[in-house]
Amino acid sequence: MTATAQQRADIIEAATRLFWFIDIRDWDAFPSVFADQVTLDYSSIWGGEPATVTPDAIRRDWEKLIGSFDATQHLLGNHLVTVDGDRAELTAVFQAIHLLANRFGSPRWTLGGTYRIGLHLVDGEWKIDAVVMTAQWADGNKDILMIASGGQRPDAA
Repeated sequence: MTATAQQRADIIEAATRLFWFIDIRDWDAFPSVFADQVTLDYSSIWGGEPATVTPDAIRRDWEKLIGSFDATQHLLGNHLVTVDGDRAELTAVFQAIHLLANRFGSPRWTLGGTYRIGLHLVDGEWKIDAVVMTAQWADGNKDILMIASGGQRPDAA
């Protein structure tokens, strides 16, 4: 169903806050955008299966990985929003720039594709309960992910 203007604004705001908190490294506020359980699907880049995790687990893992980069910038655009009662879905294109100075090549890796973000209303506020990232293209040095993760394959970026 088509969202009202206010629903659309609130849903886009929730997704924007997710990536804003990542890029400014506000790890204390970061979990506030999520529902109690979140299904993450980054299989388009890492393989494997989606995982259902808590906001605290996401914070722990992403703070460790993303906090290791010199900088990141996540940009969402072309937002499509649908609402069905207390459920919503935001689909958007993205570009995610990751920077890490290193001696093995370019300090930049840029990834592009789409995000499909599921949300539901919790006490009048839209909370993210599903994130599906579909990588469609990349440019630069993907090895900086392994460098930032200390040689371990990260589950999400």
